Amino acid sequence: MGKNKLARFADNKNFDHVFEPDFATISADKFEQKGKWNLFFKNDNPIVLELGCGKGEYTVGLAELYPNKNFIGVDLKGARLWVGAKYAKENKLDNVAFIRARVEHIASFFAENEVSEIWITFPDPQNKKRKKRLTYPRFLSIYKKILQENGAVHLKTDAYKLHLYTRSVIEKNKLSLIQETADLYHSDILNEELQINTFYESLFLEKDLPINYLHFLLDTDTFEDSDFDEDAVADSFAKIPHDKKVRPSKLTQ
Repeated sequence: MGKNKLARFADNKNFDHVFEPDFATISADKFEQKGKWNLFFKNDNPIVLELGCGKGEYTVGLAELYPNKNFIGVDLKGARLWVGAKYAKENKLDNVAFIRARVEHIASFFAENEVSEIWITFPDPQNKKRKKRLTYPRFLSIYKKILQENGAVHLKTDAYKLHLYTRSVIEKNKLSLIQETADLYHSDILNEELQINTFYESLFLEKDLPINYLHFLLDTDTFEDSDFDEDAVADSFAKIPHDKKVRPSKLTQ
């Protein structure tokens, strides 16, 4: 392990806005902040999560846009998460925190109705492991446990197959679809919060890849998988109604 990583791990342990719960704490459901995030932030403002936050670009970007909301990034990679944590500290963003953990464990960190919305930005599309997608019904059920009634989920991705798959899950479960586009930067819904660029998004935009976006509500109690045909999407890139065709990126394979 490089010295740079070790130094970042050491910093994370000293940051009071970074939480790194061990497995025993998670499995015993004894995370100290669960149901008490208002005490940590010293306010009752809405809590927004970024799942699989990577370097935390969206977490801190949203925090700067919305000082009257609290933002928490969740990721397993401590060295990446450190980037956003350090930025938040240096820029005195008191409405930011990070949790180093797997996304499937997030119900251990938040009480029922404690979260107002969730952002999923450029996750691994898991082209061959459907059940690991962060919009698979198992994950949606986990999000439902902590979201407020009719809580919102945002998905930004360059992976058109993931976009289509998530759209099919929305349709299967009759979820309310608020906004959708297969080419965000050529759409009429592009606003300030949607223009926040992550590291990966910048790479995709440099390759001229369209960015897909879905905004939907988890306004049902149970979730089923769709009958989405994975194989049928292989040739669909030529059929996308964009100004430009999508070219599968090596970064999303």
